[in-house]
Amino acid sequence: MNVLLIGSGGREHALAWKLAQSSFLTQLFVAPGNAGTAALASNLKLDVSNHDAVSRNIKKHGINMVVVGPEAPLVDGLVDHLLDCGKHPELVVIGPRREGAQLEGSKAFAKEFMRRHNIPTARYGSFQGTEVEDAIAFLNTMEPPYVVKADGLAAGKGVIITEDLNEAQKVVRDMLSGASFGSAGERVVIEEFMDGIECSMFAVTDGKAYHLLPSAKDYKRIGEGDTGPNTGGMGAVSPVPFMDAEFHEKAINQIIIPTVKGLAADDIAYNGFLFFGLMKVGGDPYVVEYNCRLGDPETEVIVPRIQSDLLHLFENMGAGLLSEYHLQIDPRTCSTVMLVSEGYPGTYKKGKVISVPERLDKDAFLFHSGTSRSRGNMVTNGGRILACSAMAANPENALKKSYALANEVTFDGKYSRSDIGRDLL
Repeated sequence: MNVLLIGSGGREHALAWKLAQSSFLTQLFVAPGNAGTAALASNLKLDVSNHDAVSRNIKKHGINMVVVGPEAPLVDGLVDHLLDCGKHPELVVIGPRREGAQLEGSKAFAKEFMRRHNIPTARYGSFQGTEVEDAIAFLNTMEPPYVVKADGLAAGKGVIITEDLNEAQKVVRDMLSGASFGSAGERVVIEEFMDGIECSMFAVTDGKAYHLLPSAKDYKRIGEGDTGPNTGGMGAVSPVPFMDAEFHEKAINQIIIPTVKGLAADDIAYNGFLFFGLMKVGGDPYVVEYNCRLGDPETEVIVPRIQSDLLHLFENMGAGLLSEYHLQIDPRTCSTVMLVSEGYPGTYKKGKVISVPERLDKDAFLFHSGTSRSRGNMVTNGGRILACSAMAANPENALKKSYALANEVTFDGKYSRSDIGRDLL
């Protein structure tokens, strides 16, 4: 089977690493990929927003399956184009159509979906650019901290939480005017602050059956102690120690099953990943957000724990036989520490030469995110550069191995948080 994986980050390198182990795989292509995927697959210099170009490459390389990693192509309707253009009648695509991807692409859509299907989430209000004063009036009814979210995609950075009402009002006005987040902020969602512990659950679904993937906790803020601005993610740990059996069961019965059933009830075709960003409030789960794909860097701790053949799992999904698949998970802990460029998530320089260890210890994995090749060297090509993942019997030892690996990598301006997973120990 020839597989095309869409994306260029750490999530895609981790998926490529796992897919490359499959006995069902003939050839793996990644578009556009990075320096890490180049060692496992054939990278294609391809603008994935050009749906016709993707389609031509599917024909050219005899692709049987497309796996879409990031959210933007899903929200942009790449899956719809590939399935509806009539050129690829046998093609299997892993990723939801545009309508299903709106669970992530529009926070207002997701909130309305949860309301309709009685899925627990924070109280909220949704407002467009013509409703600025209504938005301010609703904001004034809330208690601090104030939570304001850009409705559309904002690379994980479109959520503002502040104790200051004046600042919150300014954020609302700036978003709805287009001054911040552009079109992603043309609608805002203002919601009640939930005081609890965040964690993430993941599932694969063919719209009828589902399988749970390992849970994870990620660390979004740039600074120690969860301070500073949000990033795409600075590290993660899987499984989540505080996700006990009772909470797990509540999440399945109150959130995951109603979500899968809700998609079917709304006649939303869905064949791909579902990410549930959850808040544990007084022992009960509430949905913070949905994603229509795997998280990053959560993928870098989830995928190493999947013992089953991932491509075989995808084949079953495509054939509508997911319920018959037996998914095996490694019970050990996996952690990852993200190395990022100096200045991230603000401005940063690219092209810094990266040095990595020639050999990795057993159960240690280096997943590339923002890397490329230049004049024979591996160089930085983004904000988040490398995810240093490791497996061990417990969180403490996994994190020790992750940090040991992180210390062996060098590049000018390297930064990482030193407290990933400390709250779990």
